[in-house]
Amino acid sequence: MDAAASSFLLLLTYDPVPERREAYFRYVLGEFVPTLERIGLSLQGTWHTAYGSYPLRLASFSAPDLSTLRGIIASETFQHLEARLQDYVVNYNRRVVPVRRGFQF
Repeated sequence: MDAAASSFLLLLTYDPVPERREAYFRYVLGEFVPTLERIGLSLQGTWHTAYGSYPLRLASFSAPDLSTLRGIIASETFQHLEARLQDYVVNYNRRVVPVRRGFQF
């Protein structure tokens, strides 16, 4: 299968800063997720790590193909959203992976 023609995920992992929790939730729910969905990504899920030495949050967004996802990540809108998210989190990491069955981390 041509990788450029298959679906891809944008995986974001991070730890919210405890002192900024309320502002973090307002930003993520009020601006970050809605804007990502408006520019072409679909929220697939968010997870909270309850045990272990892993990032506290994982957010997964899908795109129909790699070209679309790369374009979104390169956009000024995404760059601005990502920079603002980092005002509320630490240990931030972004990965792009092809969609496969099961949980992806």
